[in-house]
Amino acid sequence: MVACRSLTDAEVESIECATLDAVVPDRLHHLPGWLLPMFDGTVGRARSAVPLQHGQANPAFIGPIVERYQAHGFVPAFRLPDLPAFNEFHAHLCDLGFGPEQPTLTMVGLVENLLGLHPGPPGELHAQADAQWMDMFLGPGLDPVDGASRARALSRAASTLFASVRVAGRTVASGAAAFGHGWLSVHGMRTHAAHRGQGLARRILVAMAAEAQRRALTKVFLQVDAGNEPAIALYRRAGMVTAWPYRYWRPAA
Repeated sequence: MVACRSLTDAEVESIECATLDAVVPDRLHHLPGWLLPMFDGTVGRARSAVPLQHGQANPAFIGPIVERYQAHGFVPAFRLPDLPAFNEFHAHLCDLGFGPEQPTLTMVGLVENLLGLHPGPPGELHAQADAQWMDMFLGPGLDPVDGASRARALSRAASTLFASVRVAGRTVASGAAAFGHGWLSVHGMRTHAAHRGQGLARRILVAMAAEAQRRALTKVFLQVDAGNEPAIALYRRAGMVTAWPYRYWRPAA
């Protein structure tokens, strides 16, 4: 079991609302205590039902959520915390033929702790993703269809800035920062394979943190693949801790 920092219901709700402000679905439905994003693309966060609190989850919501997705032509999916309060909910989903995938961590921290990550110049921030940023984001190792879908979801967010580090005029590291609901949220972090280990991701984070501080935001969150040990180590060096682990629950193939 991953050790987690306890968050209030208000903090959980603000993180989930900020997530969908940054990774924008095609449409967003609501049920009491739930957000139901729907997206004609591959981004899991933009196409899976997510709870707004982490208290005891009521399995009675499964049926209405499944019906709402199916009524709009989407395969139902859930993004659920791996927390004891959801054990019964998980069990009901298993009985219905759903299974868990993609272990992920939601990590939180303080903006001020990001500012000291790198002594050199911070990355650049721009209001739009230019061609070089997009080339970096869609580079080797990322499925082109998935990458294009993620870029589309990120690029239509109203509060997002696109960060990059350039070497000899070429973008070699990138990320996206969104600002809202009291949080800086970090997305789309990439570093070119030939430039890893040079502190470029830290420069990206410093630039994001400086802008968040300018906007009087003090808290930061991100979601990271639970198996991405180098990234998790970087975020922990910045004082970030796991708020909760989650997985996607989808119908078994």
